[in-house]
Formats: sequence, C-alpha cells, structure tokens
Amino acid sequence: MPKKRSGGGLSPTQQAAKFLGVSVLAGAVLAGIALPAVGALGLAAKGSVESFDALPTNLKTPPLSQRTAILDAEGGTIATVYSRDRTVVDLKDMSPYMQKAIVAIEDSRFYEHGAVDLKGVLRALNKNARSGGVSEGASTLTQQYVKNVFVEEAGDDPTKVAQATQQTIGRKIQELKLAIQVEEELGKKKILENYLNITFFGQQAYGVEAAAQRYFSKHAKDLNIQESALLAGIVQSPSRYDPVNDEAEATKRRNVVLTRMAQVGDISTAEAAKAKKAPLGLKVSKPKNGCITAVNSASFFCDYVREVFLSDPVFGKNRKDRAKIWNQGGLTIRTTLAPQAQESVNDSLKDHVYKADSVAAAITMVEPGTGKIVAMGQSKPYGYGKNETEYNYSVDAAYGGSNYGFPTGSTFKPFLAAAALEENVPATKEYASPYDMDYPSPIQTCDKPWINDSGYRVENENESEVGPYRLKEAMAKSVNTYFVQMLADIGLCPVSNMADKLHVHQGNGDKLPQNPSALALGSVGMSPLTMASAYATFASRGMYCTPVAIESITQKVGNKQKSLEVPKSTCSRAMTEKTADSVNTLLQGVVDSGTGAAAGLTDRDNAGKTGTTDERKNAWFVGYTPNMSGAVWVGSATQKVEMKNITIGGVYHPLVFGGAVPGPIWKDAMTGALSGKESPSFNLVDIPDGDKDKDKNKDKNKDKDKGRGEDKPDDGNNGDDGGFIGGLGDGGTGDGGSDDGGFPGNLFQGRNNGPGGRD
Repeated sequence: MPKKRSGGGLSPTQQAAKFLGVSVLAGAVLAGIALPAVGALGLAAKGSVESFDALPTNLKTPPLSQRTAILDAEGGTIATVYSRDRTVVDLKDMSPYMQKAIVAIEDSRFYEHGAVDLKGVLRALNKNARSGGVSEGASTLTQQYVKNVFVEEAGDDPTKVAQATQQTIGRKIQELKLAIQVEEELGKKKILENYLNITFFGQQAYGVEAAAQRYFSKHAKDLNIQESALLAGIVQSPSRYDPVNDEAEATKRRNVVLTRMAQVGDISTAEAAKAKKAPLGLKVSKPKNGCITAVNSASFFCDYVREVFLSDPVFGKNRKDRAKIWNQGGLTIRTTLAPQAQESVNDSLKDHVYKADSVAAAITMVEPGTGKIVAMGQSKPYGYGKNETEYNYSVDAAYGGSNYGFPTGSTFKPFLAAAALEENVPATKEYASPYDMDYPSPIQTCDKPWINDSGYRVENENESEVGPYRLKEAMAKSVNTYFVQMLADIGLCPVSNMADKLHVHQGNGDKLPQNPSALALGSVGMSPLTMASAYATFASRGMYCTPVAIESITQKVGNKQKSLEVPKSTCSRAMTEKTADSVNTLLQGVVDSGTGAAAGLTDRDNAGKTGTTDERKNAWFVGYTPNMSGAVWVGSATQKVEMKNITIGGVYHPLVFGGAVPGPIWKDAMTGALSGKESPSFNLVDIPDGDKDKDKNKDKNKDKDKGRGEDKPDDGNNGDDGGFIGGLGDGGTGDGGSDDGGFPGNLFQGRNNGPGGRD
C-alpha cells in the first residue's frame, strides 16, 4: 500500500519547516536551484514555520486546454483546432508501462514520500556540494505538477509564462506549499493522472494521449515498454530528446529510462535488454491544427464558425471571455455543413475558375426555412501564399470578409419588386421605360426627399430596350429604367424597410443608403451569404431566417462532458406568401428565357437573378429552388479588374455577364448539391406579359444583364450619405491590398471609389 506521507509522522507544516531547516544548514539547493540564506525571504529559523504557514494554499487548477473538433452535419471531421494539442484521459486509459516509466525516471520514490522527498533533497545537496554546482535537482512529481499548473494557467502570455517558470526561491517555496495541499487533497494516483495529462512531450503534444498519437499513431493505453520509456524520457528536455529530429539522442535517453525501470524493479533486466535492442518504431502523425487543414476545402466555413463563436454573446459576455473558452478547447462543434453540397461547390469552382485567375469566385448555399449554411467555398484557397487568401469573400467584414462586400448590380431588383408588391403595386404594372432618362426627382425617402440636383441619368443595356414594359418582362430583361421608375413611384422608404426585413445590409454591417443607385441598381457592397439568405426568403414563401452554422456544441472539461447553448436561427415574416409567390414567378422567368437562361436547372423548379456592375468589376448570379438558395459572386477583391477580354477558368470572355460566368457556376454547384434530393414545386401565380408589341425588341441576347452609366458619375446621396449612382470612377483608388487577399481602405466609399449599379 503506497504511503501518502512519510517523514516520521511529522505534520505537513513540520515537514516543511524541517525541509527549510535542512536547506538553511546546507545553504545549497532547494529543488534544483542554489538556495541562499533563507533570511532573505523573511523566513529566519525562528519564524520559518509561521512564515511558511502564511503562504497561500489555494491552487487554482484551470481546466486543461484540449483540442476542439469541428464536424460537418453528418458527423465527419472538418478540422481540429487547438491552442494546445491535448486529449485528457483517465489513468486506466494510460499504459501501465507508461505510468511506471515516468515514475522511474522522474521520481522513483513517488509512492514513498510526501510532497517533498527529504532523502532526495539530501542526496541532491551532497551531489551538488561535491560537484561544486547544481547537477541534480530534487523536485517530486507533485512539485512538477504544480509548476505545470502555473504554466497552463499562464497560457500563451509570455510574461506570465516567464513568471510561472522563474527559478526563484520564493516560487519554489510557493510550489512546495501548494504541493503539500495537492498531496493531501488528491492522492498519488490522481496526481500521476493529472501529471501525465498536463505535461509537455514535444512536437506540440501536451499530455500522454496526444504524445502517443503524435509519435506512434496509437492510444496511450496501447503503448509498450520501449514506447513508454521513450515518451517518459522526452519530458526532461523535449527539444534535446526529440526523436523526430535526433533519433540517436532519443534512443540513448530511452535506454536510460529502461535501465532505471529495471533498477527499481518495474521490469526485468531481460525485458530492459530486449527493449533496448528494439528500434524506436516511430509512426509520426503530423500536427494538424487550424482551419487551414480543413477537409473538403471547407477552411473558410471553418473560419466562419470560429468567428461566430468569438462574436456571439451566447458564448460569453465579451470577446475575451469567448476567446478563453475557445482556447480552452475540448469542444465538439457539430455544424450545418452538408458534405454533398460542399463537394459540389468545390467541383464547380474548380471547373469554372482557376485559383491563378486575375479574378475570384465565391459561393454560399443556405437552406430556406432553417437558415442553415450548407456550403461555402471560393476559388482562391485559404492560405498565405501566392493565389491564396485568408479573406472569406462569402461573409461580412465582421466575420473575416471584405471590408464592404461587393456591389450586387441587378440582383438587388427583386427586393425592389417585393417592396412594390407589398405596397399593392400590381404585378402587371407598366412603365414607359425609355432607353435612357434622368433619375426622377424628387424621390421620397424615410426622411427628406432625395433630389437629383446634378442631372444624373440612367440607361438600359441596349438602345433597343425601349418600353413600355410590364414587370415580368422588365425583370427577365433586367431593364434599368423600368425599376428606377418603379422606385420613384413607391419611394425609397418601402424598399429600405424591405431590405431591413431581409437583413440586407452592406458588408461592413451598415444599413443601405437611401438613394436610387443603392435601392434600385445594387451599387453598394454585400456578401454572398447576405444575398443567399435574402433570396431564401422567396423560396420559403416570405419567411426570412437568420443564417446559422452551428447545430450543437459539447465541451469536455477534464473527463466530463457538458452541452453549450448555441445560436438559433430566428425566422420572421418579411413579406406575404402572395408577394413571395409573385417574385418566384418573376424570377423563374429570368432562368427560363431571360438573362439567367444559362443558369436554369432542367430537373426541378428554380428561379434567380443575374447582376453585373459598372465596368464589369462584379458579376453575380443568385438563385434558388424551394429547398436550396445559393449566391455566386465573381470579381476582383480589390475591384481593380474589369472583366473585359478576360480568360477565366481557361475560357475567353469578351465581356463577362452575370448569366455567362456566375450562372453556370451556380447551375453546376446546385445540380450536384441537390442530386438525389426531393424536388418540390413553387406556388406560382399567373402574371400576364401584357399586349405590347413583342416585335419591338427583337434582341435575343439572354445575357444582357448589365446597365450602363460608366460616364454618369454621381454620389447618389444629395451630399449626405456616401452612396453613388449609375457608375462611379474606377472602383477605388486605395492601395491596401491585392487580388488575393487585401482590400483598399476606402473601397466602395464615397465619390469615385466604387462601381455603380447596372443591368
């Protein structure tokens, strides 16, 4: 039966006093460091016990940081993230050889002494006195465990780590006092278990389970004699005895441990000799940490999950508290990512856009009615090298995305149409829709009227596009002047309110400015996630659901599991079912015979809208079926590339349209994502095309989805809210980045700094 405390029946305080007395008389070593006169600590011999008793005895043992697993919706691992790679296991799940090896080499009298080994101290004093220096220490496993607790509590703070590891008498005496407490409260087996879970084994592995996986790709319970001896030997100096980088030195150290195990009777001499002859038998598993290692090209989604965790108050009252939980780890995060949809997104991107192209593409897919994000990908991989980026083009700036998002062009027009229908404008409403016209003025906002006091004009794609048009045909052909007249008819406020109900906002989180360019022609920047979520509202017959990426989280604290609360999607009615059904009917016409015909699916109901911005710096297709919504953006992150006479994905394009590049990407991605899934139908309504002369416009170009107006600069805000109209300048003059990651600081803000809406 192991003794809990030795020392001739002395109390812990008496034992400590005796220890200090021995140190004073020897004037040499305490736990591996030179000990000057203890009087310097205020612990003179007369008052040493009282002073020692005054030291704090409360060891705050933080939960050990562990690895976090991020899983997809089917339970497959997306990525493992950690501040320290550790998996806490019970003593019964550690090889008996491992337990014996660490005790033999680090503290062979562990089961015989208390918190301090007096015999060990005397032995160290004698040896150090003979050597004239500090050649041997006397820290017990319990004292080492206490020191490791200080280091764990310090985390990654270099100042705190230095304080936790400083070799001072005060620190050593404090460790001793706390070690006495630990011995009394935990007992030997629990101390050994805690020590083997907390200590560092090199190669980013903390704790014996992570070490067994790192060096041998097996569980700690399956370690044999020589494997256990190798790991036990590493602890003294993980860099010196690293078997990956110095096999010879590690072998020598392993054999020292085997010899010691035989000396103390843990194994026989014959077993030790046999183990010494065995090769190290390494089967190294390389550390895989962080979203950059995510499978299925889900790095950006993984990073979005992390940003959600750090941003959402459900996980803590402030970012510091949330970061502490994230870094502590031990989380199993089940997400909404659908492997089939994610794979289809990746395949489509690879087929249509190369990572070395001068432009990038991003796709996000959302499930209508639930808000679940089922896929998220982009053509430039996650990373820091050439043609890589750490920016997530699919999300807002607050979650690692573009500073302002990307102008959406005519993909905004369905929001205007929905607002008009909610205002009881009939779906057959007809407007003159000339080829070009002045912006109507004044147009009522929610406050003061917007005034076109600079004579700004808007025009259609082709001179042949001359009305009158009704809404269905105007949507299919994306007639700019039609929608500007509709906006003037109902005013800016209903459209602004509809945008709020759909949570449509700029990429920096700001509300949309109340000007015609922003609320009719999509001149301000938004993220694909924002657009996919808004269009999902049409698919769910008017119910908007906030996007969610996390299904559930469990956290392992020590050996116990607990569930954490996670953000839930909040659904609210943004429009009537009739309005949503009418928009679905209108947008089905876009993919049937309008500008989005190249994107249309043939095996199920689908609808969508194209968009291209001034100077063709952005091209979009946002579309949906009753059970899936997806947004595709193609363009340059810095807004400096005009997609004219350009090769994308190996295909030359004289001009890029929303229907010509984003449309086919969307079609292929959706086809794969929905393969084998149910095919529900829209609730369509009858919207007559009208009796106007169909021969009036014989242009059959289905890709003419962009407006014109590059030469019509306009800040679109009557001087007070930073928007713009009809195409501004050259899309920004900032110098803060490149096509593969950076963003100019003034992108999309103010006059001459962003593309206007078109098509």
